Amino acid sequence: MISLSLAEIASIVGGQQHDIPDPDREVTGPVVSDSRAVRPGGLFVAFAGERVDGHDFAVGAVEAGATAVLAARPVGVPAIIVDDVVAALGALARAVVDRLGTTVVGLTGSAGKTSTKDLIAQLLQRHGPTVWPEGNLNNEIGLPLTALRADATTRHLVLEMGARGVGHIRYLAGLTPPRIGVVLNVGTAHLGEFGGREQIAEAKGELVESLPAAADGGVAVLNADDPFVRAMASRTKARTILFGEAADAAVRAENVRLNGLGQPAFTLHTPSGCSDVTMRLYGEHHVSNALAAAAVAHELGMPVDEIAAALSEAGTLSRWRMEVTERADGVTVVNDAYNANPESMRAALRALVAMGTAARAKGGRTWAVLGEMAELGEESLAEHDAVGRLVVRLNVSKLVAVGGREAAWLDMGAKNEGSWGEESVHVSDARAAIDLLRRELRGGDVVLVKASRSVGLERVAAALLDGEVGSGVEGGAASR
Repeated sequence: MISLSLAEIASIVGGQQHDIPDPDREVTGPVVSDSRAVRPGGLFVAFAGERVDGHDFAVGAVEAGATAVLAARPVGVPAIIVDDVVAALGALARAVVDRLGTTVVGLTGSAGKTSTKDLIAQLLQRHGPTVWPEGNLNNEIGLPLTALRADATTRHLVLEMGARGVGHIRYLAGLTPPRIGVVLNVGTAHLGEFGGREQIAEAKGELVESLPAAADGGVAVLNADDPFVRAMASRTKARTILFGEAADAAVRAENVRLNGLGQPAFTLHTPSGCSDVTMRLYGEHHVSNALAAAAVAHELGMPVDEIAAALSEAGTLSRWRMEVTERADGVTVVNDAYNANPESMRAALRALVAMGTAARAKGGRTWAVLGEMAELGEESLAEHDAVGRLVVRLNVSKLVAVGGREAAWLDMGAKNEGSWGEESVHVSDARAAIDLLRRELRGGDVVLVKASRSVGLERVAAALLDGEVGSGVEGGAASR
């Protein structure tokens, strides 16, 4: 973060200085909400979470080098006391971003946000210092914490914006006003919370409504292949750039194909020319993500050949998102266990089938180890049943449905579609899945592990790779 005195910070957030002997002392280090991440000169933000209260770690944070604590009550060390720590953090982020004048790129969508954010970051950092969130820090805590990592050298600030309801993205965009806004898709993730795709589109479209007018440099990057997203062009005063496979998309993909490993290749077309791309990532769904990233990079002045080269070299920056690892015995584990919704589940299954093409030729099998897709509301039964049926239609060798009622629906869908014998099996939990897989896997098999984050199926992938079976959660809701 840029250097600010404690007095300046208190003024920005409307807080009271408490036990601060030198108000002119500056915060020169990072702003963090985890006391283990404190660095000398930083600012520790104390949140009262569901399981831990950051205020309990305030003394330790200052002993570790924090200049002060942003808190809701006195903590016995230098602190700026505010009524609402979350709102104060947002106000501080807004003030810093306004002073920096960096190009802010905001990104939202029902699926693919984190993967696309990682692609945009890898492209833009070739043209200057770029800050982006680790993992999916996309809420009212994670987003300002990311923004506060920017400093005077930062040229691009890439921010992922999530929503749990109407108004959330408008709030986030107000904290860190983007000049470029990217909307990937409107799917069924969080359908139970929103009530329908129309409501999801209403929420996602708040991003383009928050952009500056075209005359002031505002740019909306919209998915031409998604009718809900395409329609958002009428909701913004910014200039619109379409991406996708549609013929009228300014940034589009042609001749899309998957190689034997399930990695996509295509010809990238932009207003300034075309170039071939062969990605290191797995699954055809990454083509749309790559096009969104290419549209942003093109808008910021990158030549098409450089964009294509960067996309061809880009890897996965975030954990448990189509992480592909081959064991010594030839079993390939695809860890996509960070999250799941119907769209991402279908994309991952198709990637599994593509990756399994070569394996099948050598006698290997494809395994789909799947769990609940959360927050689907009344559509949950139909969506889980449909995924189970798709597993059979794609000719995946084995389905292991892990968990309770929703897993039973996955298994039911597969059996109703025509699976038989032991091709589809329902197990109670991750441990049962691990035991089954350890008994039955053989060299050449390809195993996809995917479910909503709450299911914790990353433990299955970790066990198959003989790693630590952990349960750490990424995010910024609770302090420590």
